[in-house]
Amino acid sequence: MGYFMSLDPMALLRSMPGAFAQGMVWGLMALGVYITYRLLDFPDLTVDGSLATGGAVAVMLIRGGMNPWPALLFAFLAGMAAGFITGILHTVLGIPGILAGILTQISLYSINLNIMGCSNQAVSVDKYPLIVSLRYLTESSGSLIRLFVTCILFIVAIVVLSYCFFGTEQGQAIRATGCNQQMARAQGINTKFHTVIALMLSNGLVGLSGGLYAQYQGSADVNMGRGAIVIGLAAVIIGEVLFGKLCEGKHFAFAHTLFSVVAGAIIYYIVINIVLWLKLPSDDLKLFSAIVVAVFLAIPYLKVKRKRKER
Repeated sequence: MGYFMSLDPMALLRSMPGAFAQGMVWGLMALGVYITYRLLDFPDLTVDGSLATGGAVAVMLIRGGMNPWPALLFAFLAGMAAGFITGILHTVLGIPGILAGILTQISLYSINLNIMGCSNQAVSVDKYPLIVSLRYLTESSGSLIRLFVTCILFIVAIVVLSYCFFGTEQGQAIRATGCNQQMARAQGINTKFHTVIALMLSNGLVGLSGGLYAQYQGSADVNMGRGAIVIGLAAVIIGEVLFGKLCEGKHFAFAHTLFSVVAGAIIYYIVINIVLWLKLPSDDLKLFSAIVVAVFLAIPYLKVKRKRKER
């Protein structure tokens, strides 16, 4: 009884804006994971490194005097470069996808150290006009509204651009490559080329998310991307499980699916906030994250298994 009395519902409510903001920032990363995991059917582990690369590039450019907006563009390009390396290792050198991603991820650790000159670099909202910042949550209501409007506009813009691109011939070729490479090749599609393009787009979005997240938390760190693939997969799976039925058979179903991935990231961080609010050990946070992902991964399988038994 004493434990339940110690829980403050208002503290949970006060933490919700932060969960929503962080979920939207990481939702951009989840969109990148969705491209490789679902559309391309490629197990890309590069994201743990490319997220930190995007953050490192953005922070160092901002510290060097560049406006935060173009700094995000360079973060996107840095992520694309990481995806390009993974794609070349896989398509040209014949290295399996998982190993190619791991090799790039490991190499990016050293690259990120060289970019920053040390293990972490800070950017203060007091010195630089950051686009998003954790400080905006505790300042005036205008700053809070600005933070949410910026995140929402980013998400809408990325979803619209992704929807338009994957409706083009090149985008359809990427989706065909992911569905059936043999059939795609039989139709004259260069599957290796489109695999590389998809990996570049995916990691570009991850790098963009890293640039935003570094501004949000006020620093870039070589370890900031550790476990990013778990969060990305969690967002994708949670979005599919909770909103998959709503996206089926609808006009603009693909756009609905992309928005559901972002919603999955927000729900993931709400769950994490609840775990912290329940005063469970923070050292076990990674364990709880893995459990959340495992539960949502198991739900579709258990549903299918139950239906088969009923039949």
